[in-house]
Amino acid sequence: MKKDFSVKTIVAIGIGSAVFVILGRFVVIPTGFPNTNLETAYPFLALISVIFGPVAGGLIGLIGHTLKDFTTYGSAWWSWIVCSGIIGVIYGFAGRKMDLQHGEFSKKDIIRFNSYQVIGNAVVWGLIAPTLDVLIYSEPASKVYTQGVIAVILNIIAVGIIGTLLMAAYAATRTKKGSLTKD
Repeated sequence: MKKDFSVKTIVAIGIGSAVFVILGRFVVIPTGFPNTNLETAYPFLALISVIFGPVAGGLIGLIGHTLKDFTTYGSAWWSWIVCSGIIGVIYGFAGRKMDLQHGEFSKKDIIRFNSYQVIGNAVVWGLIAPTLDVLIYSEPASKVYTQGVIAVILNIIAVGIIGTLLMAAYAATRTKKGSLTKD
């Protein structure tokens, strides 16, 4: 499948952003640490980013997180919004060699994708997001780096388990390449 800006991709960005908002607002598990939850939006973002590519993943992360913040808090927390876009791009690049559209999702794909998502989540939520919080919002470093570490762990687990299951389920619904023959 081409991962360019087809009508299908544009529709996926719109619907994906809406689903991201719904999951981000209503399907979260609080951790007890301020503004840090186990998010189900990121496993969904991983699936959509792999299917539609890094640009769609980045836009869904940006748009979805922006709308979630405005509808939840009344304002946007731009440092983490930007990071949602970045992680969507990373998920999209991590899935470029995968072929979920044709029912392919091997152990090698699982290992490769999860290796990238672990590194991506560590860099984005453990380093970039808290650093931007300190630079943009003058937040206390100890607070935001603690939030970052919690977000890293939770997103790695959520994407590793839920995201992998979503990708496996999606691939299982697709017709495998070469499985149909002409009589």
